[in-house]
Amino acid sequence: MPKSTKNLRRGRSCVFLLHTHLVFVTKYRKRVFTKRVLKELREIFQKVCQDFQAELIEFEGEYDHVHLLINYPPKVAISNLVNSLTVKPLV
Repeated sequence: MPKSTKNLRRGRSCVFLLHTHLVFVTKYRKRVFTKRVLKELREIFQKVCQDFQAELIEFEGEYDHVHLLINYPPKVAISNLVNSLTVKPLV
């Protein structure tokens, strides 16, 4: 199989390779993400992606934002995925 088609995902009646790059930023760019929090966020994001039959390809974070690269199937609405990934403050 050619290298360019190796990563294609297949559905019942389609072939696809959809990626989205998401960046979540803290309010007022406050520096609240520690290494421990980033590790927990990665686990949470992976679980949510699994629930949507999506795959978290990459996750990187700093003190005030995180980057996610997600491979998702065409039946998933990006808005629903983002809403499920969004962590709302409890205050």
